[in-house]
Amino acid sequence: MATGTEPPATEPLPQRGGVRIRTRAAISAPHLRTDRWWLAPAATAAGLLAFIVYSTWRAFADEHYYAAPYVSPFYSPCLAERCEPMQGGPNWEIFGGWWGISPAIIILIFPLGFRLTCYYYRKAYYRGFWASPPACAVAEPHQTYSGETRFPLILQNLHRYFFYAALLVAGILTYDTVLAFRDETYEWGHMGLGTLVFLVNIVLIWAYTLSCHSCRHIVGGKLKHFSKHPVRYRMWQWVGKLNARHMQLAWASLVSVALADFYVYLVASGAFDDPRLF
Repeated sequence: MATGTEPPATEPLPQRGGVRIRTRAAISAPHLRTDRWWLAPAATAAGLLAFIVYSTWRAFADEHYYAAPYVSPFYSPCLAERCEPMQGGPNWEIFGGWWGISPAIIILIFPLGFRLTCYYYRKAYYRGFWASPPACAVAEPHQTYSGETRFPLILQNLHRYFFYAALLVAGILTYDTVLAFRDETYEWGHMGLGTLVFLVNIVLIWAYTLSCHSCRHIVGGKLKHFSKHPVRYRMWQWVGKLNARHMQLAWASLVSVALADFYVYLVASGAFDDPRLF
């Protein structure tokens, strides 16, 4: 039975690859959308590109990342011997004096790896940078599609392991936030504007991390009978509510971690004095 999508017998079949193959509907138009569908992927690409440029600059800057009691989340924990000394802070000289470049390079691979393999971010940069596809109901321009079965995209399967590393990093950033309640002489009882910046950042970091699809699966994905696991079922429901806001939390935490780093940069470089609340 005809479906109305077959091309007329006198009209040659499309010869292009991708969605323009003989087994797909023969629609000559590239898409049927009349809205400004390109705005979302363009804005996504611009936002991600801005963060890439900023984080690359700060990661290789190797300066102005510590102003007692604040340490930039890009440099925490500081694992090289050449790190600035931080009293009571995350100074773990696992890498000796042979490490010659910025210590941020050691640690950033874990949170960035977690975000790069995140299900939401995959969608975001696949659309924003690779146009694969550019948007819903818009054909992608690529001739072939292999999914995530070949190198390098097969490495996306490491997401769960990056999630475990992200939990550790979030725990360390929580420790940094607690230390932010000290003053510049390391006396407890201090709270400055930077403390609030760190508090907002760590809440968003934890919310984004726990809203991860892998976290939701780990908590309750393999359970066959929720009634037999009431605690895990309740946790699964909580994570599910966060998971519904995964995109918003991904962007909010991306902005907050950049702002926390920039705040430390301003204070450490002397461009801004941290206002003390008490």
